[in-house]
Amino acid sequence: MRASLLNGNSSGLSLRSIVRSCDSLALGSVWSPLKARNPTKTAGLLSCESMSTNSPVVRVKEKIDVAEKEKMIFDRLLATVRHFNLPTQLRVAGGWVRDKLLGKECYDIDIALDDMLGSTFVDKVTQYLASTGEEAQGLAVIPSNPDQSKHLETARMRLYDMWIDFVNLRSEKYSENSRIPTQMDFGTAEEDAYRRDLTINSMFYNINTGSVEDLTGRGIDDLRSGKIVTPLAPKETFLDDPLRVLRAVRFGTRFSFTLDEELKRAAASNDVKDALAAKISRERIGTEVDLMVSGNEPVKAIAYIYELQLFWVVFSLPHEHELTLPQECDRLCLAYMDAAWSLLQLIGSLSLTDEQRRLSLYAALFFPFRTITYKDNKGKKIPIVNYIFRNSLKRKASDAETVVSVHSAVARLLSLIPFLESNGDGELNEDGMGTELLDIPASSKLRVLTGFLLREVKDFWRVALLISVLAYPSPIGCSEDAMLKHNELDKRKEVFRAVENAILTLGLEKIWEVKPLVTGKDIMNILQLKCGGPLVKEWQQKLLAWQLANPAGTADECLEWMRQTHSKRIKME
Repeated sequence: MRASLLNGNSSGLSLRSIVRSCDSLALGSVWSPLKARNPTKTAGLLSCESMSTNSPVVRVKEKIDVAEKEKMIFDRLLATVRHFNLPTQLRVAGGWVRDKLLGKECYDIDIALDDMLGSTFVDKVTQYLASTGEEAQGLAVIPSNPDQSKHLETARMRLYDMWIDFVNLRSEKYSENSRIPTQMDFGTAEEDAYRRDLTINSMFYNINTGSVEDLTGRGIDDLRSGKIVTPLAPKETFLDDPLRVLRAVRFGTRFSFTLDEELKRAAASNDVKDALAAKISRERIGTEVDLMVSGNEPVKAIAYIYELQLFWVVFSLPHEHELTLPQECDRLCLAYMDAAWSLLQLIGSLSLTDEQRRLSLYAALFFPFRTITYKDNKGKKIPIVNYIFRNSLKRKASDAETVVSVHSAVARLLSLIPFLESNGDGELNEDGMGTELLDIPASSKLRVLTGFLLREVKDFWRVALLISVLAYPSPIGCSEDAMLKHNELDKRKEVFRAVENAILTLGLEKIWEVKPLVTGKDIMNILQLKCGGPLVKEWQQKLLAWQLANPAGTADECLEWMRQTHSKRIKME
């Protein structure tokens, strides 16, 4: 199975041909993903071509329209300043300013203070609210952690049901051989702007004056021209906080902006790669990756990670174990993800929820790893996909479990697709299938096997089907004929729909929610056992198979079938 999936060749289409066609990939070139909005116009599933240097022209508003709730929040903060007769200038920083200038809503408000810590100002707000008979909500202080490139203490509170973060403007001094600040001072707004990650995120909205401040002189221009540029030299900006490399990728793909060439060279440098691996917590890396995968251009984002030679930094593997990976595994990962994304667009958004879509992309991205394991300290074999989720990205355990379960289901689903696609025509190959099928009529075996499979992957059966379709009857591939590629994807879509409809026709939707008709206690009574064990578990599977084969059957009929079957077995023995 593994060889056919990785090296499968149908009509000249294979994932290997994608890899071979991209041998010339270099800095300044990227995988060019299938254009989801119009598959017929694509030049290919994945092809290597120079990244366009033509930046989009973006419509930027002349002024910020402050929403009513935001005005109420700002008025409260200004009232605090007046109440204590403070000279403090209040500025909304970063993403809120950018999104407002783009005419988008933003619910992430960060307030930058020019003369005090965030926690100090939050105390002032709390005192002011108390003087008006109100109570402050959600107070919290998140300490700085310079070792992980989190240089600022952040204070947080809720106002009018919105979370507001407060930080001080900063100015930093560094030792000669370190990017961890040796001295952190209050800075001017201009100094702080130049310490930001990107020029489009470096602008302020001065609440006191009601005006936008573009203190690098580039923020609005780069926003209009659709460029991802750092305020200072990119290598200096990235070594200050290496996570900014991934943020540059995320914002570039989110807004379809162009990454600056000098920025890309700095991002791919060994110094920045080493700093990203050493200085940034895996949680912060995982959060950025998850935002990319959940975003509007996930394939382009991972393609940038590949292009910038960051793939193995981001999706790190356990170095203490020798692992046998498919040749050019990182390219294969990207190829599968691109094919899955393309197929998702053809299938339509109604088939999968946002969560299922997110995990389907992870399942495709890590599909080349599906058979690879390593041994933990106790000698237990652990899927490498589990390591990537839990250790490299620090994502929740359920993400790892779901993707591993989907990968496990694919091999069995591949064997069932021909029969589900053709409404059960043909004879199932029962090699390797459990004894629970021995007493099941041949006409019911497809429903039983499919039902067992769906009970394992549950709500994610469509995800398993999507990934299986990428490998059925052979892997999606690449050729020069764009129409052929589109036709190939169309065929996969038709297979997906045919199998999906067959499963629904079999009445297996939500089959995992159906409770067994017979309890373990009932089984023990018939077998005359005093306690459970392997025999009870074996009969539970047999009875579940009977229930799947007889969807209208009752508990009494199920028990009677068990008595008769058990009696026959005893006589035969």
